[in-house]
Amino acid sequence: MASAVLPSGSQCAAAAAVAAAAAPPGLRLRLLLLLFSAAALIPTGDGQNLFTKDVTVIEGEVATISCQVNKSDDSVIQLLNPNRQTIYFRDFRPLKDSRFQLLNFSSSELKVSLTNVSISDEGRYFCQLYTDPPQESYTTITVLVPPRNLMIDIQKDTAVEGEEIEVNCTAMASKPATTIRWFKGNTELKGKSEVEEWSDMYTVTSQLMLKVHKEDDGVPVICQVEHPAVTGNLQTQRYLEVQYKPQVHIQMTYPLQGLTREGDALELTCEAIGKPQPVMVTWVRVDDEMPQHAVLSGPNLFINNLNKTDNGTYRCEASNIVGKAHSDYMLYVYDTTATTEPAVHDSRAGEEGSIRAVDHAVIGGVVAVVVFAMLCLLIILGRYFARHKGLFSLTSSPRIK
Repeated sequence: MASAVLPSGSQCAAAAAVAAAAAPPGLRLRLLLLLFSAAALIPTGDGQNLFTKDVTVIEGEVATISCQVNKSDDSVIQLLNPNRQTIYFRDFRPLKDSRFQLLNFSSSELKVSLTNVSISDEGRYFCQLYTDPPQESYTTITVLVPPRNLMIDIQKDTAVEGEEIEVNCTAMASKPATTIRWFKGNTELKGKSEVEEWSDMYTVTSQLMLKVHKEDDGVPVICQVEHPAVTGNLQTQRYLEVQYKPQVHIQMTYPLQGLTREGDALELTCEAIGKPQPVMVTWVRVDDEMPQHAVLSGPNLFINNLNKTDNGTYRCEASNIVGKAHSDYMLYVYDTTATTEPAVHDSRAGEEGSIRAVDHAVIGGVVAVVVFAMLCLLIILGRYFARHKGLFSLTSSPRIK
């Protein structure tokens, strides 16, 4: 039995060309494409000569597919879509999709652009070279889809200091899934993210639990998205609105410096800041009634002709819907002849000033006691020596014989 010789890829291509030439004109191109595609299924031997590269493109932009031949022998180059429909056969486009445009055609390259890329264009595109044996290579188009919408939502428009609030950020319909980062001002915080997939698209929702303080009022909470289809920072933000109880501070308006002496005047101003702003501040005297000659005018307290009976603690109180706060001023009226350096009179130093005055009195008392004790000792010693001096004189005088 004679052995059968199988035709090579080039012989198949030649036979296909002869058959196509004998076919009617309307059937000729279809027959060529069908026969060349069938020939491409013949296993590829060594010496791959056809190359291409994967393509990553952002939705709506242009993808470029290039089928390159290293050593050209004028063989036919063909490009097929993922459904194996011919896009270009040499420089002819059978596929009726005008988004595909020929950029370059030669014996060593078939280069095609695809405009307005969509997610449905993803997949493998095949380059075929009709050599002996036929060769095939594929390129994968990956389409990146940036988030279509970025939303941030705060559980409460207005929070109270010390309260924990929930903040959510959602990045919708992206591919691949986005990464969400949280910032409070310039400080990065950690949230918890969940990913939902639908039709190869991803929606990411991140939750942030935030305990707010009065220092956070007016500070932005920023939701920032990281995605390969996004250049720069894609972010959205909301400003925190935090209510807090008043902060109270007492300022001594007069005298500006020096001691508060008898007969002088004293003027104190109460400064209260809060959110909402306190509409009223009040003055009281702790554990006693206000002096009859004290004058109250809004945040100001004025006491004329100071005397020792005015000594005590004067308190400024302020409140709003969040809470109450106060600050104390301790008044100590010195004698008109006092020259001791005064303590600074604020809500805390006023108390220190009175403590210092008390310390000076205690020290003076101790010194007086010591001096008195020394005087008593000198008197006793004086009397002792005087007495013993008389006795010494009697015992030491000579006897008269």
